[in-house]
Amino acid sequence: MRVITGLARGHKLMTPEGVNTRPTTDRIKETLFNILAPYVMDSDFLDLFSGSGAIGIEALSRGARKAVFVEKDPKALAALKWNLSHTKLEQKAEVRPGNVQRVLEELGREGAQFDLIYLDPPYHEGYYEPVLRQIKEEKLLKKGGFIVAEQKGHTSIAPVEGLRIFRVKDCKNTILSFLALEEWIDDTSDLPW
Repeated sequence: MRVITGLARGHKLMTPEGVNTRPTTDRIKETLFNILAPYVMDSDFLDLFSGSGAIGIEALSRGARKAVFVEKDPKALAALKWNLSHTKLEQKAEVRPGNVQRVLEELGREGAQFDLIYLDPPYHEGYYEPVLRQIKEEKLLKKGGFIVAEQKGHTSIAPVEGLRIFRVKDCKNTILSFLALEEWIDDTSDLPW
């Protein structure tokens, strides 16, 4: 696994050993960032269930202003911190160890908001709907911001009131669902259709 382009292009990233994490492949990452390219520069990026941090690091490498990484697994956290140091991107990064829903609550209390939120939880543990609901309730999306949820192929996300899926990219074994607040979708066409 490597950083595809930008400031840290070509840097190899460490992945944690074991079965607790499932790194996003370079192919999926490239597809994702081809879609996100116009939105990454100077964005505030939130990488949930970040594992080794490959997605948030790619965003920083491509010009994101800041990335917040949320991860609870100690091995993944060690790899994430090493990767940030190795790519020399730690100055623009904030690592929040712990349970994603607890950290989202903290971010909400702090008034944090993000342009882009990447959600890649363990596929079969029921995180999608409660985390999406919490992102909406905590008002973590800036106006015009959106969420990308990575899912196992041939699965779907149950509807969450106030959020709408406006694009789905099928990458064979992986699906990328793009969600935004319904009021924002109705207000503009400046989204990655």
